[in-house]
Amino acid sequence: MSNAVLPVYGPSPVVFERGEGVRMYDDKGKAYLDFIAGIAVNSLGHCNPILVKALSDQANKLWHTSNMFRVPGQERLAQRYVDLTFADFAFFTNSGAESIEGCIKIARRYQWSKGLPDRIGILSFEGSFHGRTLGGINAGAQEKYREGFGPRLPGFRSIGWEDLEALKAEIVKPDLAAVVIEPVQGEGGVREVSHDFLRTLRKLCTDNGVLLIYDEIQCGAGRTGKLFHHQWVDGAAPDLLAAAKGIGGGFPMGMILVTAEAASGMAKGIHGTTFGGGPLAMAVGNAVLDVVTGEGFLEQVRRVAGTMQQGMESLKGRYPELVLDITGAGLLRGLRMRDDPMPLRGKLSERGLLVGTAGNNTLRLAPPLVVTEDDVREALDIIDQQFATMMTAAGS
Repeated sequence: MSNAVLPVYGPSPVVFERGEGVRMYDDKGKAYLDFIAGIAVNSLGHCNPILVKALSDQANKLWHTSNMFRVPGQERLAQRYVDLTFADFAFFTNSGAESIEGCIKIARRYQWSKGLPDRIGILSFEGSFHGRTLGGINAGAQEKYREGFGPRLPGFRSIGWEDLEALKAEIVKPDLAAVVIEPVQGEGGVREVSHDFLRTLRKLCTDNGVLLIYDEIQCGAGRTGKLFHHQWVDGAAPDLLAAAKGIGGGFPMGMILVTAEAASGMAKGIHGTTFGGGPLAMAVGNAVLDVVTGEGFLEQVRRVAGTMQQGMESLKGRYPELVLDITGAGLLRGLRMRDDPMPLRGKLSERGLLVGTAGNNTLRLAPPLVVTEDDVREALDIIDQQFATMMTAAGS
């Protein structure tokens, strides 16, 4: 293992050589069932032939031009997302963190354009995670990611999870520009925000001139059975939305969706990116959207998600000594454990199942959206076997 990589990661010693569908294969030929999908990135599985063809075809024509020139694939993908969502405009980035940074800039610029230059506040919620940039860690509510990087930047603050009274107190403060929230928290423990809270939040933001930003970097791109999770909730559309991960199916890509009103402060030269919206990313992004919006795809996601939820509930019922709760939505699910899930994750990997963790005690499952009900049963059976082994060991 090389020592030349900045030591900020703690990778597993397993080295993967290839992937196909929902499986990955290490350098010794061992197969693994992938139920983390590169942290909800490989939405259509590994080496999906549709994405491989889209990328290969574009790579043989043109890689990069910059946004000094029109990019037809970018214009097409922007229009498609506008037609499918609340938004009037789309802006393409390279990552989720970059999308969040852009949303913060747009929100503050909006208030400035309305003659409110001191309205810079960004409010988030306990457990939230909005990326690793300086703006992202200040928008997020996890102190461990800010430690050592100076005091929290002016305007950024957080309140408790679904704390309505605290929200009502903050929303009327004259410096507040926007509220940012993950409709389903990822890193914070795979928690779904209640639909009633999102509706109330939307109304409070509207009534007080505050913009509402949804971070759907992890829960978007069809992961919960709608193109974006907030579409399950009537009357709760945001002003801005940050997306990434699954919208590129494994190719680096992010996106900001925004209404015309929220974008009214933006003008030529105010924001930009060198690589965002380039020909390669747009070829893959259009191909991903073709599949996700194809006939029956999201219905299949919902069907498989139902099977996964039922199986997880069964595990909870059989192993109450180990499992506290089932969290999340769709194909972004968590098993909230009584103990640290990191050792469990390692044991499952040894058995050929790849999962993640979230928060302090949650085992995270985020398989590719092309996963089948049989794949789900296989994964849950592996977890069941490991739980049984743990119970036997505890009783010995």
